[in-house]
This record gives sequence, C-alpha cells and structure tokens, in this order.
Amino acid sequence: MLKIGWFSTGRGEGSRGLLSLVQGHIAKGGLDAGIDFVFSNREPGEAEGSDQFFRLAGEYGLPLECLSSARFARDRGKPFRQVREDYDSQVMDLLAGYRPDVCVLAGYMLIISGPMCRRYPLLNLHPALPDGPIGTWQQVIWSLIETRAELTGAMVHLATEDVDRGPVVSHCTVPISGERFAPLWEGVNGIDLEAAKESWREEFPLFQLIRESEYQKEPYLLLETLRAVSAGRVLVGQGDSDGASRQNLATTGARGLNLDAEIRQAMSMDGVKATG
Repeated sequence: MLKIGWFSTGRGEGSRGLLSLVQGHIAKGGLDAGIDFVFSNREPGEAEGSDQFFRLAGEYGLPLECLSSARFARDRGKPFRQVREDYDSQVMDLLAGYRPDVCVLAGYMLIISGPMCRRYPLLNLHPALPDGPIGTWQQVIWSLIETRAELTGAMVHLATEDVDRGPVVSHCTVPISGERFAPLWEGVNGIDLEAAKESWREEFPLFQLIRESEYQKEPYLLLETLRAVSAGRVLVGQGDSDGASRQNLATTGARGLNLDAEIRQAMSMDGVKATG
C-alpha cells in the first residue's frame, strides 16, 4: 500500500475537493494507498477556509499536523523568504515520525526549500503542460490567451528548487479551441489584453472557460498519477528529486505519462461529464 503525505494550505473548495476525491477512492478500494498525514502551513483559527479543511481531515480520521508559516515569519520579524529553510527544517522535525512513500502538494501555497525537496519525493500539481507557461494558474491562463494557444492541460512533477520545472511524472491535455471556445476567441481580436486583464481579471469570459475546462480534470490527474505510482508504472525515488528520481522517471519521457485515457475512464465511472 502506498503511504501518502498530504501538504495543503487548505484555503478553499479546491483543496477540500482534492482531498475528498483521493480519500473517497481510497475508501472505495479504487486506490491502493492511505494518507499517512495531512500537513498545513496554517493553524486552527487562522482562517475560515483552512478551518473547514481541517474539519474535513478530521471527519476522515486523518492525522493533522500544523505549523503557521505566517506566525513563524512574524515571530522572527523577517519576510518568509528569509526564513524558508528554517521553517521547512521545523516542518521536517514535526513530521519525523511519519514514513510516507510519496508526498503531494495539493493547494500548498509555499515554495519548498531545497532540503525539503531532497527529503521527500514531492508531487506538485501545476496547471500547464510540461512545456507550457510557469507561474500561478492566473498567470498561466493569461499567457495562454496572449499566445492564442489551442491546447493546454496540467502536469504533475517532482518539486525541486527550480520552480515548476522539476522532473515530470504525468500530464493530461485540455483542448481550448472548437465550438465552445470560438466565439470567445473571436472576442479577443482587437482588444487591449493588458487593459482587459486589469479591468476584468478572473471574470474575463475566455479566462473563465479555460479555467473551468482545466480545473475539472486536475483532481483526476492527481488521482490517476497516484494510482500509477501505487501500481509501479512510474517510480519516484525517496528524497532525491534531482538524482535518483530523475533516473527513475526517465522511462516516462520528458513529458511524463499521458493519462488522458485513464482520466476519461475515471470521470466516466464517477458520472462526471467533461466540459472541455
């Protein structure tokens, strides 16, 4: 059985949805795994969103460990980037009693330091294809619009100090052209995208449709990646994202496993109709 360490800030519905999907499939026997612990860089009472996430983890009976990154930096009177390694060192001490086979960054809003990347094989979900844009999901979507992309997707990669560019484990594709998208792409012609970005932000119609189409598949990409790791289809080396893990991932190619077929089947079995 695959033992999973689960890292999440737990800010909102997306974080809860990822945990619920994976835990639900574990409970049904569809994933030979167990969540060893849940870790959050927030503490109870810090924010309502994370408190809801903590209650969910409690309902599942999952061990919960917390260490507030905001308080950690505030107590030291420094920006978090200046205390990142010290914080991660305390996190690793806190989690020393657990022995996860793999860890997941599922809505974890901190950049991981080098020592922690080397301690755990950390799977990070990034909302772009392996050769696609880097940055936040908002930055990725605006980049897709600016370049008039016809295809996007998401990937799971091993977290390294090179943000969003660690060895790729898996990916899925999401078409963003065709009948549903055509009128919105036409609406982009002749407009000032920088002005639209400032005035519309996330309410821009094309932005929303791209996000909706991709967001639906992201949880299933994570689920199917964990299933592939559990089944031995891809190996992630313990605690060496730059060395052993890169060698183990070599057979999947630079883009990792394409899990489009597995995702379609899993969504169909769950009664979820793809919108993109």
